[in-house]
Amino acid sequence: MKTLHENLLEQTPRYLDELFELLRIPSVSAVPDHKPDMLHCAERYAALLLKSGADTADVYPTKGHPVVFAEKKVDPALPTALIYGHYDVQPADPLDLWKTPPFEPEIREGAIYARGANDDKGQSFLHVKAMEYLLSKGKLTCNLKFLIEGEEEIGSPSLASWAADHKELLACDFILVSDTTMIDEDVPSINCGMRGLAYVQVKVTGPNKDVHSGHYGGAIANPINTLCGMIAKLVDEQGRITVPGIYDPVVELNTEERAMLARAPFDETAYKTSLGIKAVQGEAGYSTLERTGIRPCLDVCGIWGGYTGEGAKTVLPSFAQAKVSMRLVPNQDYKVVTNQLMDYLKALAPEGVTVETWAEHGGQGFLTPISSPVYKAASQAMSEVYGIEPVPSRGGGSIPILADLQQLLNANPLLLGFGLERDTIHSPNESFLLSQFQRGLATIIRFYELLPESGLIKR
Repeated sequence: MKTLHENLLEQTPRYLDELFELLRIPSVSAVPDHKPDMLHCAERYAALLLKSGADTADVYPTKGHPVVFAEKKVDPALPTALIYGHYDVQPADPLDLWKTPPFEPEIREGAIYARGANDDKGQSFLHVKAMEYLLSKGKLTCNLKFLIEGEEEIGSPSLASWAADHKELLACDFILVSDTTMIDEDVPSINCGMRGLAYVQVKVTGPNKDVHSGHYGGAIANPINTLCGMIAKLVDEQGRITVPGIYDPVVELNTEERAMLARAPFDETAYKTSLGIKAVQGEAGYSTLERTGIRPCLDVCGIWGGYTGEGAKTVLPSFAQAKVSMRLVPNQDYKVVTNQLMDYLKALAPEGVTVETWAEHGGQGFLTPISSPVYKAASQAMSEVYGIEPVPSRGGGSIPILADLQQLLNANPLLLGFGLERDTIHSPNESFLLSQFQRGLATIIRFYELLPESGLIKR
């Protein structure tokens, strides 16, 4: 009798052909010109779900891009998993840095290369094939629902209201997500929480038009200089955010909790080498992993203004703008933080300029208990596949909609991700190792097989 690994290896070429169909669709949610591609991708995803054994798979309109919802009913007495994922992807720019076209998937050096190969078409696709495999063996041990959205990369602006309107449709016992990274392919980990997000744009305006830098320079406020000065004051020399009240709700982890997180191996030298940097930095008193997992941070994600073309143009610009992102930890309310940040930016502005701020998007952080039955089943499954017990970790990224779904459905998310830092998601040459594709699929299958032994019961 063939082993699970042998069966999956045999099916991998067909699985990849189906995945590549999704990867070829440029479903870039942030770009209006790709709206037809969004619908095309949603419809293709629904078709693949039906082909893989779902009882129903429908494309639902929202105020923005469509949602795919599918369901496989096994037994009403069994628990129900809601699998969340997204079919939208980040813009592929800058295109000249891709070794191969971003929407023409290719396998090289043991990895799938394409935009969405990891985030999140490749990872969410694993759940579709896990369902197919388990159905073929008569081993599916719970009911499945799939919620695949098209706006995660732009903050899921339409999904919360759609989910609230379809609460009964989404009812489940736990939420299963593969849209995160693990520590290393040889050091598996399960993400037990993610940071929240507050994303703000700020515009500083000086003169009512661009003016001659010789005639006016030194006499009036330069919006770019002013904005840079304001931004420089947002974080102090100790790496702490200076926005008033920002740390008030932040819960400090005790020594035992910090020691548990420190179990995760971390090679700072390799970390710096992989990024081409000479030193790390951040909030004083915390390790690099703690800074990216259990502490809030503030970063400028984009800044512009004035003349940026070739050559020189002696112009003092009328305005300058920046996009500012804050990653938040549980207990920080992203709406409160957004207002605190916008108010503080205005307070930092000197006379001679006007400041406008507006919120782009945001969401809450969340935690998942490691004592839950689903976590234990996932840990056992990953231990069997990888040959080592996974480390519980805290993610630095954000999937804002998960906190909304957790509260709406009274169900905890389990983040069973198989991406790696080497996959460079959101950047050129995004990839997903074939070994991770195969081991991820095997882990999900074993998770379902172990679920009846975990003690999970239908609510």
